[in-house]
Amino acid sequence: MAKKATTKKGVKSFGYGKLIKWFWGLFILGIVMMMLPFFLASIGALGHMPNFDELENPKSNLASEVISSDHKTLGKFYLNDNRTPIAYEDLSKHLVDNLVATEDERFYSHSGIDFKRTFSAALFMGKRGGGSTITQQLAKLLFHKRENSSTLKKLTQKIREYVIATRLERQYTKQEIIAMYYNIYDFGNNGDGIRSAARIYFGKEPGDLDMEEAAMLVGMFKNSSLYNPVRNPEGVKNRRNVVYRQMYRNDVITEKEKDSLQKLPLRLNLHPETHNAGLATYFREYLKKEMKAWIKENPKNSDGDLYDLYQDGLKIHVTIDSRMQAYAETAMKKHMVNLQTEFDKQNKKNKTAPFRNLTKKEVDALLKSHMTRTERYRVLTKEMGLSKKEALATFYKKKKMRVFSWKGEIDTIMTPLDSMRYYKKFFRAGLLSLEPQTGHIKAWVGGINHKYFKYDAVKQQKRQVGSTFKPFLYATAIDQLKMSPCETLPDAYFCVPKGRYGNLQDWCPKNSNGKYSGEDMSLRKALANSVNSISARLMDKVGPQNVIDMVHKLGIKTDIDPYPSIALGTVELSLYEMVNAYGTIANMGQYIKPIIITSIEDKAGTVLYQNVPETKDVLSPESAYVTLKLMEGVTKQGSGQRLRNGKNTWNPVYKKGIVTGHPYQFTNDIAGKTGTTQNNSDGWFMGIVPNLVTGVWVGAEDRAVHFNSTAYGQGATMALPIWGQYMKSCYGNSKLEISSNSFKKPENLSIEVDCDKWKEQNGSDKDNLLDDLDGI
Repeated sequence: MAKKATTKKGVKSFGYGKLIKWFWGLFILGIVMMMLPFFLASIGALGHMPNFDELENPKSNLASEVISSDHKTLGKFYLNDNRTPIAYEDLSKHLVDNLVATEDERFYSHSGIDFKRTFSAALFMGKRGGGSTITQQLAKLLFHKRENSSTLKKLTQKIREYVIATRLERQYTKQEIIAMYYNIYDFGNNGDGIRSAARIYFGKEPGDLDMEEAAMLVGMFKNSSLYNPVRNPEGVKNRRNVVYRQMYRNDVITEKEKDSLQKLPLRLNLHPETHNAGLATYFREYLKKEMKAWIKENPKNSDGDLYDLYQDGLKIHVTIDSRMQAYAETAMKKHMVNLQTEFDKQNKKNKTAPFRNLTKKEVDALLKSHMTRTERYRVLTKEMGLSKKEALATFYKKKKMRVFSWKGEIDTIMTPLDSMRYYKKFFRAGLLSLEPQTGHIKAWVGGINHKYFKYDAVKQQKRQVGSTFKPFLYATAIDQLKMSPCETLPDAYFCVPKGRYGNLQDWCPKNSNGKYSGEDMSLRKALANSVNSISARLMDKVGPQNVIDMVHKLGIKTDIDPYPSIALGTVELSLYEMVNAYGTIANMGQYIKPIIITSIEDKAGTVLYQNVPETKDVLSPESAYVTLKLMEGVTKQGSGQRLRNGKNTWNPVYKKGIVTGHPYQFTNDIAGKTGTTQNNSDGWFMGIVPNLVTGVWVGAEDRAVHFNSTAYGQGATMALPIWGQYMKSCYGNSKLEISSNSFKKPENLSIEVDCDKWKEQNGSDKDNLLDDLDGI
């Protein structure tokens, strides 16, 4: 009996010990099996895992940013990702609090994985929310992007995200993780990253977003394609209210605040960020070409790799001042609306509208010629292989299209030929503003709408400059002959004879009104009223080649034929060249190559380029100063006089409000010149104050599209009002420090500019220089 009991006890003892071993064996095996996928994931057996360098510098495409001189973003260069990263310190507190309360309430207490949330998600099959933390979602966005469809691949991806999340937590602070999450997320509508999203949806920087704005953006983390505030505002509002509930649940707001906030509508302030929208669109297009040229000449490393303008996150610091640019664009829009309205009214009975002085046959020929120069024709013939006849036939077939109007885009049906004729009627315009002492371009408006009118009226276009060329002729006479603005020449019919200066026949220009006073006239009065007889006499004195040499020294690059007729502005130049040359005069004869880029940095802030101004003395300070004093007469007693006062209110252009913004009532010294070309096809105004030179051109694409009357078509009506409104706005902002002082007088001035003193010295009082001339 005793022996039997002993045997039973031993068996019992043996079985219990074996059970314990099996238990621990299975327990350890379970732990190993649980840990094995994470181990395999960590060594890359389940798919690629980012190494230390990839975690330290995760790849993401960064848009290159154009930054104004007053530190505002003018625009960006990007293809798919309009992303500009910011630091945690640049996020508003609302963005941080709303995100944590909604997406990961235990964010500050876990190390990448919230096990409580994970088990809850698994237990309830995700019906009570997902189990991913902010860090896991960041890991997915950085390294996986899209979720796999198969269950097995989805599981292995989730395991890898767990491992990456824990590594991210070791690599970065909680604050850095939040900033990275906001920077990497695509909020839709080109809102790649929080900075772009804040600017696009609210016109603000991320640090300025309030609670409502932050709640909307946090709600979009759920699915920005579904919760898109432009396409699905009601859905976004509902999702935003979920954010408010989570904020209440986590004691960020009170119940009363939650209830109140949920009743509010969405408050969007859309500012699309596209290449055709925003400030300085024409400038940015030109800048893009300049940057591509710089990139070719400046490789990023010794291997010859080039910077990618669209993905490398360059920071391009430019000279444009965002405030001045906005003033310029606003001034142009206001005036062009008025001008176009009047032009359309005057063309209602014009059978060949918008063209003038052309027969129907000539209009048809012009339009047909233009067809073959369009992008549409090029694509049809070169890329699609259509014959010329087949391609031209498509211009007569009606189709749906969206067209530009000053009241907004219009959806319509018309033939491509009709659309061509429609667009021909619109006046275009350009404005360029330069700081002469630095060469910095402060405002650049190349047209009325970059989406519909791509051609840049500042740099690409060259047009006849009319009387705005005359100051160069006068400057040559002052520089070579030391002539005073007070000196006189006869206002009488005058010819430069055949054979002289290469003339093939006598050149006898008429005054614009066809009349001659027959009296001696001062240079100041002659320039103020664009008297052609005096210009012809001056040209005969100095010769066209000397004038050409002068303009080239001042900064004009265009080749000019040496004929006397250039005195009247028959030469075609760009607005860019004109402002550059006037800037040299304003800078007391020192030429400075115009500057648009001050510096370029890479995404890490390393300076890659720093501008060094190119300067040279080309005109004596005395000659420059005397030329400026001569040009002051234009705004005091000539065609630019309407900048000063409200005279000539009897004129229909005032009554109809075409002189937009009048009266301007400037009292400071302004040197300027208006310009009007033949048939009123081009209107110019160039204006100078001591530290700012601004030029304006207005005209249609075709020279046959113009006002019939000089009262409407002259530079003083077409272009001057834009200058006047722009400068009024600039002077209204004292922070811009636009000078209202007199031009600085050089020491030891040998040329007399005070005409009373000059008359005393020369004993002449033939010309009454105080005539209150209108010079419309």
